[in-house]
Amino acid sequence: MKASPSARSWIAAGVRHELLTRALPALRHDMAAPVSVIRMALLMLKRQVVAPAIDPKACEERVALIDNQVTELVEAIRSLRDWELATTDDGISRSALVAQCVMLMRAAFDLHGVSLETDDALEPQEGEHRWPAAAALRYLFLGSLGYLHDGVEDAGAIRVEADGANALRLTAVPREPGATHAVFDAHRAPRALAIDAVALQNLAEDLGYAVTLEGDSVRLVLATGN
Repeated sequence: MKASPSARSWIAAGVRHELLTRALPALRHDMAAPVSVIRMALLMLKRQVVAPAIDPKACEERVALIDNQVTELVEAIRSLRDWELATTDDGISRSALVAQCVMLMRAAFDLHGVSLETDDALEPQEGEHRWPAAAALRYLFLGSLGYLHDGVEDAGAIRVEADGANALRLTAVPREPGATHAVFDAHRAPRALAIDAVALQNLAEDLGYAVTLEGDSVRLVLATGN
């Protein structure tokens, strides 16, 4: 029985939720790190205040550090809005999209024995074209990573390359013969919510983008309606 448009939208929403869940550890780290620094700075500031002789310069340095970390914490919290599809954004460049998503998932993939490799052509460049709907593209890129991570059993790396002027190609690279699997490799794909071809295509269609699955690679077009 073919799923109704409403059901397909719910499926796509479920895929986005799963992808956000996978990215949350990195997002939590970005928010927890400033808190740890703030706590340490406050402890040092308290010691300075109760010392027999207060060092104004040292206190000023601690306050400046706390102020800086509060700013970083606020920015990290505000970044959660970047995951809302209804939020209007100013778009994102291809290199920034790749850099953000690779940074979010690198640690988790490394634990599973899958490294993330980015082609030199995707280094930031001045005057890069910005593609609209950064939130949608972020979900699609993470979905493509998840599809290769969950579905290619012998993947030792996923390579990200530019494909023409408006697309990205992600390719799963097999492990070297004799390479040992990571300790947590058993937890790579037995997840009940593995990203498969149906999930990825459903997500792309719901967001209005095109992804092409070619063996152990995914081609993601950054413009809608292609």
